[in-house]
Amino acid sequence: MVFAWLKPALPPLEVAVDSGTGPVVVLLHGIASTAVTFDFLVPLLTPNHRVIALNLYGHGNSPAPDLEYTVDDHVDSVRRTLRRLGIRRGFVLVGHSMGALIAARYAAQDSTAVTRLVMVSPPIYPPASALANPADKAQMGFYQQFYDYLKANPAFTALTAQAINALSPIPNIVTVSETGWEATRRSMTNVIQNQTTIADLALVDVPVDVVYGALDPFLVKRGLTAIEKLANVTTHRIEIADHVVRHDVARLIASIIDEATAGA
Repeated sequence: MVFAWLKPALPPLEVAVDSGTGPVVVLLHGIASTAVTFDFLVPLLTPNHRVIALNLYGHGNSPAPDLEYTVDDHVDSVRRTLRRLGIRRGFVLVGHSMGALIAARYAAQDSTAVTRLVMVSPPIYPPASALANPADKAQMGFYQQFYDYLKANPAFTALTAQAINALSPIPNIVTVSETGWEATRRSMTNVIQNQTTIADLALVDVPVDVVYGALDPFLVKRGLTAIEKLANVTTHRIEIADHVVRHDVARLIASIIDEATAGA
Protein backbone atom coordinates (compact mmCIF):
# COMPACT_ATOMS: atom_id res chain seq x y z
CA MET A 1 0.00 0.00 0.00
CA VAL A 2 1.31 3.43 -0.98
CA PHE A 3 0.03 6.26 1.18
CA ALA A 4 -1.20 9.31 -0.75
CA TRP A 5 1.44 11.54 0.82
CA LEU A 6 4.18 9.20 -0.43
CA LYS A 7 3.06 9.35 -4.05
CA PRO A 8 5.23 11.50 -6.32
CA ALA A 9 3.79 14.91 -7.11
CA LEU A 10 2.20 15.18 -10.51
CA PRO A 11 3.99 17.47 -12.96
CA PRO A 12 2.54 20.86 -13.86
CA LEU A 13 0.86 21.66 -17.14
CA GLU A 14 2.66 23.36 -20.00
CA VAL A 15 2.14 27.12 -19.89
CA ALA A 16 1.72 27.84 -23.59
CA VAL A 17 1.05 31.56 -23.10
CA ASP A 18 1.88 33.91 -20.23
CA SER A 19 1.82 37.40 -21.65
CA GLY A 20 0.61 40.90 -20.84
CA THR A 21 -0.08 42.71 -17.58
CA GLY A 22 -3.26 43.51 -15.72
CA PRO A 23 -6.18 41.41 -14.48
CA VAL A 24 -5.49 37.72 -15.02
CA VAL A 25 -7.37 35.72 -17.64
CA VAL A 26 -6.87 31.94 -17.75
CA LEU A 27 -7.67 30.04 -20.95
CA LEU A 28 -8.44 26.30 -21.14
CA HIS A 29 -8.70 24.59 -24.53
CA GLY A 30 -10.85 21.61 -25.48
CA ILE A 31 -10.25 17.96 -26.20
CA ALA A 32 -7.73 16.97 -28.88
CA SER A 33 -6.59 20.58 -29.17
CA THR A 34 -4.09 22.99 -27.61
CA ALA A 35 -3.82 26.62 -26.63
CA VAL A 36 -3.76 27.55 -30.34
CA THR A 37 -7.54 27.46 -29.93
CA PHE A 38 -7.22 31.02 -28.62
CA ASP A 39 -4.86 32.40 -31.29
CA PHE A 40 -7.38 35.06 -32.32
CA LEU A 41 -8.34 35.94 -28.73
CA VAL A 42 -4.96 36.35 -27.04
CA PRO A 43 -3.88 39.47 -29.02
CA LEU A 44 -7.16 41.17 -28.09
CA LEU A 45 -6.56 40.63 -24.38
CA THR A 46 -2.83 41.09 -23.79
CA PRO A 47 -2.83 44.92 -24.06
CA ASN A 48 -4.82 45.15 -20.81
CA HIS A 49 -4.62 41.70 -19.19
CA ARG A 50 -2.19 39.04 -18.14
CA VAL A 51 -3.22 36.11 -20.29
CA ILE A 52 -2.32 32.55 -19.32
CA ALA A 53 -3.16 29.70 -21.68
CA LEU A 54 -2.47 26.17 -20.47
CA ASN A 55 -2.16 22.91 -22.35
CA LEU A 56 -4.09 20.21 -20.54
CA TYR A 57 -2.54 16.85 -19.70
CA GLY A 58 -1.96 14.78 -22.83
CA HIS A 59 -2.13 17.84 -25.08
CA GLY A 60 0.63 19.96 -26.58
CA ASN A 61 3.86 19.49 -24.64
CA SER A 62 2.12 18.75 -21.36
CA PRO A 63 2.84 15.34 -19.85
CA ALA A 64 0.29 12.54 -19.97
CA PRO A 65 0.42 10.86 -16.54
CA ASP A 66 -1.48 7.65 -15.85
CA LEU A 67 -4.77 9.07 -14.56
CA GLU A 68 -8.44 8.39 -15.08
CA TYR A 69 -8.71 11.89 -16.58
CA THR A 70 -11.83 12.82 -14.70
CA VAL A 71 -12.94 16.42 -14.61
CA ASP A 72 -11.46 16.67 -11.10
CA ASP A 73 -8.10 15.38 -12.37
CA HIS A 74 -8.06 18.21 -14.89
CA VAL A 75 -9.21 20.79 -12.33
CA ASP A 76 -6.49 19.73 -9.91
CA SER A 77 -3.80 20.01 -12.59
CA VAL A 78 -4.99 23.49 -13.55
CA ARG A 79 -5.10 24.63 -9.92
CA ARG A 80 -1.62 23.31 -9.13
CA THR A 81 -0.15 24.92 -12.24
CA LEU A 82 -1.74 28.29 -11.47
CA ARG A 83 -0.44 28.18 -7.91
CA ARG A 84 3.07 27.61 -9.25
CA LEU A 85 2.54 30.85 -11.16
CA GLY A 86 1.43 32.62 -7.97
CA ILE A 87 -2.23 32.75 -9.01
CA ARG A 88 -4.81 31.66 -6.47
CA ARG A 89 -7.79 33.95 -6.90
CA GLY A 90 -9.19 36.95 -8.68
CA PHE A 91 -9.04 35.73 -12.28
CA VAL A 92 -11.40 35.33 -15.21
CA LEU A 93 -11.63 31.70 -16.31
CA VAL A 94 -12.36 30.95 -19.96
CA GLY A 95 -12.91 27.45 -21.30
CA HIS A 96 -13.57 26.25 -24.83
CA SER A 97 -15.47 23.03 -25.53
CA MET A 98 -14.25 20.41 -23.01
CA GLY A 99 -12.24 23.19 -21.37
CA ALA A 100 -15.54 24.91 -20.59
CA LEU A 101 -16.73 21.85 -18.68
CA ILE A 102 -13.49 21.79 -16.69
CA ALA A 103 -13.80 25.53 -16.04
CA ALA A 104 -17.35 25.07 -14.74
CA ARG A 105 -16.20 22.47 -12.22
CA TYR A 106 -13.30 24.72 -11.15
CA ALA A 107 -15.67 27.62 -10.50
CA ALA A 108 -18.13 25.34 -8.70
CA GLN A 109 -15.40 24.13 -6.37
CA ASP A 110 -13.88 27.53 -5.64
CA SER A 111 -15.90 30.58 -6.62
CA THR A 112 -13.61 32.78 -4.50
CA ALA A 113 -10.88 32.11 -7.06
CA VAL A 114 -12.90 32.93 -10.17
CA THR A 115 -14.42 36.36 -10.72
CA ARG A 116 -16.10 35.49 -14.01
CA LEU A 117 -16.67 32.26 -15.91
CA VAL A 118 -16.80 32.34 -19.70
CA MET A 119 -17.83 29.12 -21.44
CA VAL A 120 -17.27 29.00 -25.19
CA SER A 121 -18.95 26.35 -27.36
CA PRO A 122 -19.64 24.09 -24.37
CA PRO A 123 -20.92 20.60 -25.23
CA ILE A 124 -23.44 20.49 -22.40
CA TYR A 125 -25.26 17.17 -22.44
CA PRO A 126 -28.11 16.51 -19.98
CA PRO A 127 -28.26 13.10 -18.32
CA ALA A 128 -30.43 10.64 -20.23
CA SER A 129 -32.72 10.30 -17.20
CA ALA A 130 -33.66 13.97 -17.59
CA LEU A 131 -34.84 13.57 -21.18
CA ALA A 132 -38.48 12.71 -21.83
CA ASN A 133 -38.74 13.78 -25.46
CA PRO A 134 -37.90 10.92 -27.89
CA ALA A 135 -36.15 13.35 -30.25
CA ASP A 136 -33.90 14.59 -27.44
CA LYS A 137 -33.09 11.02 -26.43
CA ALA A 138 -32.27 10.14 -30.03
CA GLN A 139 -29.95 13.14 -30.35
CA MET A 140 -28.10 12.26 -27.17
CA GLY A 141 -27.88 8.65 -28.27
CA PHE A 142 -26.24 9.77 -31.50
CA TYR A 143 -23.62 11.83 -29.67
CA GLN A 144 -22.80 8.99 -27.30
CA GLN A 145 -22.38 6.57 -30.21
CA PHE A 146 -20.27 9.11 -32.08
CA TYR A 147 -17.87 9.54 -29.16
CA ASP A 148 -17.71 5.78 -28.62
CA TYR A 149 -16.78 5.32 -32.28
CA LEU A 150 -14.02 7.94 -32.07
CA LYS A 151 -12.57 6.23 -28.99
CA ALA A 152 -12.66 2.79 -30.60
CA ASN A 153 -11.13 3.94 -33.89
CA PRO A 154 -8.04 6.11 -33.33
CA ALA A 155 -7.01 5.93 -37.00
CA PHE A 156 -10.39 7.33 -38.07
CA THR A 157 -10.13 9.99 -35.38
CA ALA A 158 -6.71 11.03 -36.68
CA LEU A 159 -8.05 11.29 -40.24
CA THR A 160 -10.97 13.36 -38.99
CA ALA A 161 -8.50 15.68 -37.27
CA GLN A 162 -6.61 16.14 -40.53
CA ALA A 163 -9.83 17.01 -42.35
CA ILE A 164 -10.81 19.57 -39.73
CA ASN A 165 -7.35 21.14 -39.78
CA ALA A 166 -7.56 21.54 -43.55
CA LEU A 167 -10.66 23.70 -43.13
CA SER A 168 -9.73 25.56 -39.96
CA PRO A 169 -8.52 29.18 -39.97
CA ILE A 170 -6.23 28.22 -37.08
CA PRO A 171 -3.41 25.81 -38.03
CA ASN A 172 -3.30 22.48 -36.17
CA ILE A 173 -6.34 23.28 -34.09
CA VAL A 174 -7.01 19.55 -33.69
CA THR A 175 -4.18 17.29 -32.59
CA VAL A 176 -4.39 13.56 -32.03
CA SER A 177 -1.06 12.10 -30.94
CA GLU A 178 -0.05 8.59 -30.00
CA THR A 179 1.39 9.76 -26.67
CA GLY A 180 -1.74 11.69 -25.77
CA TRP A 181 -4.31 9.24 -27.10
CA GLU A 182 -5.11 7.58 -23.78
CA ALA A 183 -5.57 10.98 -22.13
CA THR A 184 -7.89 12.01 -24.96
CA ARG A 185 -9.87 8.78 -24.83
CA ARG A 186 -10.34 8.83 -21.06
CA SER A 187 -11.18 12.54 -21.04
CA MET A 188 -13.81 11.97 -23.69
CA THR A 189 -15.47 9.39 -21.47
CA ASN A 190 -15.08 10.98 -18.06
CA VAL A 191 -15.37 14.70 -18.81
CA ILE A 192 -17.70 14.89 -21.82
CA GLN A 193 -19.82 11.75 -21.93
CA ASN A 194 -20.25 11.29 -18.18
CA GLN A 195 -20.46 14.97 -17.35
CA THR A 196 -22.32 16.75 -14.56
CA THR A 197 -21.91 20.26 -15.95
CA ILE A 198 -25.50 21.38 -15.40
CA ALA A 199 -25.24 20.43 -11.73
CA ASP A 200 -21.83 22.10 -11.50
CA LEU A 201 -23.16 25.37 -12.89
CA ALA A 202 -25.94 25.38 -10.31
CA LEU A 203 -23.20 25.70 -7.67
CA VAL A 204 -21.41 28.61 -9.35
CA ASP A 205 -22.21 31.96 -7.75
CA VAL A 206 -20.26 34.29 -10.05
CA PRO A 207 -21.50 35.63 -13.41
CA VAL A 208 -21.35 33.04 -16.19
CA ASP A 209 -21.28 33.94 -19.88
CA VAL A 210 -21.95 31.23 -22.45
CA VAL A 211 -20.82 32.06 -25.99
CA TYR A 212 -21.92 29.75 -28.78
CA GLY A 213 -22.42 29.63 -32.52
CA ALA A 214 -25.74 28.75 -34.09
CA LEU A 215 -23.87 26.42 -36.47
CA ASP A 216 -22.00 24.50 -33.78
CA PRO A 217 -22.48 20.77 -34.54
CA PHE A 218 -21.79 19.85 -30.90
CA LEU A 219 -24.49 22.13 -29.51
CA VAL A 220 -27.37 20.36 -27.77
CA LYS A 221 -30.35 22.67 -27.43
CA ARG A 222 -31.75 20.86 -24.40
CA GLY A 223 -28.51 21.39 -22.49
CA LEU A 224 -28.45 25.06 -23.41
CA THR A 225 -32.06 25.48 -22.33
CA ALA A 226 -31.28 23.93 -18.96
CA ILE A 227 -28.48 26.34 -18.09
CA GLU A 228 -30.32 29.39 -19.42
CA LYS A 229 -32.71 28.96 -16.49
CA LEU A 230 -29.91 29.73 -14.02
CA ALA A 231 -30.07 33.33 -12.77
CA ASN A 232 -26.35 34.06 -13.15
CA VAL A 233 -26.02 32.67 -16.70
CA THR A 234 -26.10 34.93 -19.75
CA THR A 235 -26.00 33.35 -23.20
CA HIS A 236 -24.56 35.00 -26.30
CA ARG A 237 -25.54 33.51 -29.66
CA ILE A 238 -23.56 34.24 -32.83
CA GLU A 239 -25.56 33.35 -35.91
CA ILE A 240 -22.70 32.69 -38.34
CA ALA A 241 -20.34 30.74 -36.10
CA ASP A 242 -19.48 27.11 -35.50
CA HIS A 243 -17.35 25.40 -32.83
CA VAL A 244 -14.14 27.33 -33.53
CA VAL A 245 -13.04 30.57 -31.82
CA ARG A 246 -12.97 32.60 -35.02
CA HIS A 247 -12.40 36.36 -35.16
CA ASP A 248 -16.00 37.39 -34.44
CA VAL A 249 -16.24 34.96 -31.54
CA ALA A 250 -12.90 36.19 -30.18
CA ARG A 251 -14.08 39.80 -30.33
CA LEU A 252 -17.23 38.97 -28.38
CA ILE A 253 -15.27 37.08 -25.72
CA ALA A 254 -12.82 39.97 -25.41
CA SER A 255 -15.65 42.47 -24.97
CA ILE A 256 -17.17 40.34 -22.19
CA ILE A 257 -13.82 40.13 -20.40
CA ASP A 258 -13.10 43.84 -20.86
CA GLU A 259 -16.46 44.67 -19.29
CA ALA A 260 -15.90 42.21 -16.44
CA THR A 261 -12.46 43.60 -15.57
CA ALA A 262 -13.12 47.31 -16.12
CA GLY A 263 -11.66 49.24 -13.22
CA ALA A 264 -9.88 46.19 -11.81
